[in-house]
Amino acid sequence: MLTNIIIVIAAAILLGVYVSWRAGRLDRLHARVEAARAALDAALVRRSSVALELAACGLLDPATSVLIAGAAHDARAAGAPDELAESDLTRALRAATGQPGFRAALTARGSADELLAELEAAAHQVFLARKFYNDAVAATRAARRRWLVRVLRLAGGAPLPEFFEIDDSVMTANGEDRGADMPHFTG
Repeated sequence: MLTNIIIVIAAAILLGVYVSWRAGRLDRLHARVEAARAALDAALVRRSSVALELAACGLLDPATSVLIAGAAHDARAAGAPDELAESDLTRALRAATGQPGFRAALTARGSADELLAELEAAAHQVFLARKFYNDAVAATRAARRRWLVRVLRLAGGAPLPEFFEIDDSVMTANGEDRGADMPHFTG
């Protein structure tokens, strides 16, 4: 009789420790999603800032400047990052930088290499930040699908995180489509 009581108490303690660990893990995953979202937001703001700087530098033709400035403004004006506006900015940048002789024309007009390098770095940072964010979302969603988490409602009232899918590939200086190997939002 005493042995049965000890076994039941030990099992209850082990179950309690496991549930507590699972709840802590879920909390850490949600914190990771929030941190990754903040990094993604910062990368998107930086990219739109560099795009606005490129549009205002006076080295582009007026139509390209207006296209890039309008797309960057729409991406920033949305408040919270909007997938459609961010994809539009990517497409505007890709259209501008993908023009034949784009870099040569800018170099002939003035020193734009630093600005273009900064734009490529900002675009690559968006690509990486979105990848890390979506990986964190996938891990959190997988943890929340476990039966114990659902039955005991360990997620509480935390909203289910959503993926952030945008077209984030841009043309690099040598004409490659950076980020084309990753699936991305197309419309």
